[in-house]
Amino acid sequence: MADSYDVLIIGSGPGGYVTAIRAAQLGFKTAIVEREHLGGICLNWGCIPTKALLRSAEILDHANHAKSYGLKLEGKMTADIKDVVTRSRGVSARLNGGVGFLMKKNKIDVIWGEAKLTKPGEIVVGKSSKPAVEPQHPAPKGVKGEGTYTAKHIIIATGARPRALPGIEPDGKLIWTYFEAMKPDFMPKSLVVMGSGAIGIEFASFYRSMGVDVTVVEVMSQIMPVEDAEISAIARKALEKRGMKIMTEAKVAKVEKGANSITAHVETKDGKVTQITADRLISAVGVQGNIENLGLEALGVKTDRGCVVIDGYGKTNVPGLYAIGDVAGPPMLAHKAEHEGVICIEKIAGLPGVHAMDKGKIPGCTYCNPQVASVGLTEAKAKEQGRDIRVGRFSFAANGKAIALGEDNGLIKTIFDKKTGELLGAHMVGTEVTELIQGFVVAMNLETTEEDLMHTIFPHPTLSEMMKESVLDAYGRALNA
Repeated sequence: MADSYDVLIIGSGPGGYVTAIRAAQLGFKTAIVEREHLGGICLNWGCIPTKALLRSAEILDHANHAKSYGLKLEGKMTADIKDVVTRSRGVSARLNGGVGFLMKKNKIDVIWGEAKLTKPGEIVVGKSSKPAVEPQHPAPKGVKGEGTYTAKHIIIATGARPRALPGIEPDGKLIWTYFEAMKPDFMPKSLVVMGSGAIGIEFASFYRSMGVDVTVVEVMSQIMPVEDAEISAIARKALEKRGMKIMTEAKVAKVEKGANSITAHVETKDGKVTQITADRLISAVGVQGNIENLGLEALGVKTDRGCVVIDGYGKTNVPGLYAIGDVAGPPMLAHKAEHEGVICIEKIAGLPGVHAMDKGKIPGCTYCNPQVASVGLTEAKAKEQGRDIRVGRFSFAANGKAIALGEDNGLIKTIFDKKTGELLGAHMVGTEVTELIQGFVVAMNLETTEEDLMHTIFPHPTLSEMMKESVLDAYGRALNA
């Protein structure tokens, strides 16, 4: 007889494992299926290890500018890429093990292998085609394996993978995805980065800090296309000042491979083609949901553009079947997956007051140097919607803490509805803005008005003071600018 559960989750990334924990807290008999690494892409290949790499890059940048802080270092600080990568993988391994501990602590069964839906409420788990390949990520001991399992509620949380452009498919050697970029076996002297979303810009920033000659190619008119245009322009100027080459309204038309290099044929909007030869090319043109080989077609599960279609609570068109996270569509962010999973399982449990996902209040963060963070509507989107708006701005150059840190390049921008005072959006570029943005996310969720923010006391001296100053500026009341 098949093992039976209340809730069975396919995929153990941030969305999957957090949903499993919440399900267990609510008294559901819960199991999670994983084919490769507990923690999914985020903990093993995405959010966490990239931040470890970027931390090494940040310290290297500071060390190489020690003189500006009145400090002296003998010689020039250099990076050992092997040691940098080893530290990053160690951070990943620590958190990977932490997920295993959380599964045991919450009495959640881990089923090792690849799941396929056979009929409503039932899956068959076969041998994994992607076994753990690193000593830091061994297959957990004492878990269940191949077999048939049933559940009243099945949640798909299989995540996403790098998207590939026809003719420029990653080969793992000359054309990299974030997998190869995360743990290079050598430090290239030159790179072409195709795509300037969060993944592309973060790797471009990391490698530039490591001394690599980096060229970013973006098909849209601005880097980080989802961000406010003004913020994007400031970030671009700062990145170019660091020596990064950026080409917008351009595309990599084709790539010629050499013995140990690539030549990218970059076509600009006017039809001109420039050839750029580099050691490697990073393909960062987005990700696509992992919907294949799950048995979705046989069950008639509705999909759209490579993602499972759901309502605001994670429900698919098939009763008892749900989807969360990247596989359920954009924005493809770990924190969105976690929150979506909690909403889904609490709705299943029938808890009162469960709100559908509001994608307008999901913050986005890019951890390049300088950092970029945002929530809500951009200025352009607000105008497109016909909103009558007030816009406030405050520069890092006018903030005492930023000047003391030697990080006085940046901007905080706020957008309000002129009639109601509703905070419609907040956009930031500068040091540590990925930590600051949550203040505005909380404000938006509490339906805070400009008056509430103006009456809030911010500590001094802090970077957060700029948040209030930006609000004041929107109403002609800035005190320090």
